[in-house]
Amino acid sequence: VQLQAFGGGLVQAGGSLRLSCVVSGRTFSGYSMGWFRQSPGKERAFVAAIPWSGANTYYAGSVKGRFTISRDNAKNTVYLQMNSLKPEDTAVYSCAASFRIIATVPSDYEYWGQGTLVTVSS
Repeated sequence: VQLQAFGGGLVQAGGSLRLSCVVSGRTFSGYSMGWFRQSPGKERAFVAAIPWSGANTYYAGSVKGRFTISRDNAKNTVYLQMNSLKPEDTAVYSCAASFRIIATVPSDYEYWGQGTLVTVSS
């Protein structure tokens, strides 16, 4: 299974970005998907997760109300819409796939993408 995340870039505070993560190599079916981020000197942190059904979504408190995770199973793609971005959102964002119905910790994910850098300027 390969995951490729893209859509990162430089944006001013208050702006928006949409990240995409395409899964290939195996059926997308049944995986829950998550987004994590890591800033220099910090541990990888949970951002958002969505089960295979897409029926529920889960967010870290720091992004709730600003970020939206969604998925298109027909396109094997999960998205992270990021609005009202803040400088503290600057990080490398990675997508991950899990066999679990839903997962919010890195150790519960089996497959990882390479990450895409998001930089928010003040």
